[in-house]
Amino acid sequence: MIRVLLADDQSLVRAGFRALLDAQPDIEVAAEAADGEEAVRRIRELRPDVVLMDIRMPSLDGLAATRRVTEDPSLKDVKVVMLTTFELDEYVFEAIRSGASGFLVKDTEPDELLRAVRAVVAGDALLSPGVTRRLIGEFAARSKEPAAADALASLTEREREVMALVGIGLSNGEIARRLVVSPLTAKTHVSRTMVKLNARDRAQLVVLAYESGLVRPGWLG
Repeated sequence: MIRVLLADDQSLVRAGFRALLDAQPDIEVAAEAADGEEAVRRIRELRPDVVLMDIRMPSLDGLAATRRVTEDPSLKDVKVVMLTTFELDEYVFEAIRSGASGFLVKDTEPDELLRAVRAVVAGDALLSPGVTRRLIGEFAARSKEPAAADALASLTEREREVMALVGIGLSNGEIARRLVVSPLTAKTHVSRTMVKLNARDRAQLVVLAYESGLVRPGWLG
């Protein structure tokens, strides 16, 4: 059972999400929060699998709340998905760098929301491919000179290759086809790379790929 915490200051939004999520046999809403402070408190108390976190909330906004969660080692298994009204909200970019696993627009289709919750728990893909590529493009546009690639010294050549493909937004299936390996092998390489680099999820792996210089702006297909 996937346990979800809803953090949004609009009760109507929370009610709509709860109705959709609770109707699924493999998902349950563990709790709700109306502001960032309450969200962090309930997350520490309940340890949900996924948090759907609104960016703009009173008391403590979603971005600051996400940082508190992702910087707490005891909450490393909690995945945060940001909720926003606009796909290119400027805070989304910083949220991903802060450790959020992805983001969704509030008017997303119900099936996409359900798929996103399941995908982020599986750690298998970054939500919507189209949104992911726009996010990566935004990161590329804002990125400074790449840091030294010493952090990648522990990776094998194959793992560097896989990380670069993750960095340009490819899914495990697309990586498998590109490298002519099985999807399971591709997933194993991605998982090992994340472990070696202490990355929470694929979103952080994308950021590390850019920050290390392994992937450069302009490489997007």
